[in-house]
Amino acid sequence: MSTVPPNRYARQVLLPQIGPEGQERLRASRVALVGCGALGTVIADGLARAGVGYLRIIDRDVVELHNLQRQVLFDEADVAAALPKAVAAARKLARINSEVQVELVVADLAPRNAERLLDGVDLVVDGTDNFEARYLVNDVCVKHRRPWVYGAVVATYGMTTTFLPGRTVCFRCMLAKKPAPGTTPTCDTVGVLGAAVNVVASLEVVQALKVLTGQAEPEPPLIFVDVWEGTWERLSLQKGERRCPACDEGRFDFLTAREVDRVAELCGENAFQITPRGDGHIPLERLADRLERVGEVFRNEYLLRARVAPYELTVFADGRVLVKGAADEAEARGVYAKYVGA
Repeated sequence: MSTVPPNRYARQVLLPQIGPEGQERLRASRVALVGCGALGTVIADGLARAGVGYLRIIDRDVVELHNLQRQVLFDEADVAAALPKAVAAARKLARINSEVQVELVVADLAPRNAERLLDGVDLVVDGTDNFEARYLVNDVCVKHRRPWVYGAVVATYGMTTTFLPGRTVCFRCMLAKKPAPGTTPTCDTVGVLGAAVNVVASLEVVQALKVLTGQAEPEPPLIFVDVWEGTWERLSLQKGERRCPACDEGRFDFLTAREVDRVAELCGENAFQITPRGDGHIPLERLADRLERVGEVFRNEYLLRARVAPYELTVFADGRVLVKGAADEAEARGVYAKYVGA
């Protein structure tokens, strides 16, 4: 007999594509969501409401006021409390569906932790905003034969597809080389429409439900949609003549990349994230005592935020630092060295 409560999912169970058996499969499923921003909040909300039993939310960022235009799980109270997005999302989802087990991970997906963070799940879903993370997800999923759903959105358009390692092309087959910085539009340069985010994220949820209920298409197409123009395309993804380093040769360049101090300009944030190599754990209490001498400091159990004009620094316990107010990477590194440490 089904253990799924009859009322919560009644309208979904009526669908022939789901039914009681499909609902049970969703309840037994485990999903990792990488990124809980614009796409990720809609995806997390959709999967929790659909009854996916376990959801691991991996996100590196903090809720900001400008997020509220399109990131549906957050509100002004989360901004005021400077909550990490994974924390704020987990709290909201607990009120939406207490039957779903939500594991929150406040971390940046990196070569040193990617296999561990994406382990023990049936599916990985993409809510990221950068190519580096997607190539890394692809390496892990191809290596471990784990399906994953890709999605991206900018301005008024976006795309999504599902990769089934061992059966279909992979992300690196589709995009052989990472685009050079400045060659592709970002939400920071061209903006993003919240409605476009909702459409693409909802399509990702549908792709996830298909995989989890055993109904993924043999060769999932790349779906491209522009909500402003009202256009929709389904594009077939086929292997090219060139061998793929990842799925043909088993070479996982992004997963095995040498760890270095990384600086990334954050889309829509007017900020730089500095991630030190290795274990960069920072004692927040000790750092707060030092920074209180030069600026205004706020601290909670997840992070420390310091305003030292004209900069704002958000420091996580794992060593990551967001620097706002720096004009470029070099200035951001200088601010990090001055106030946090070389």
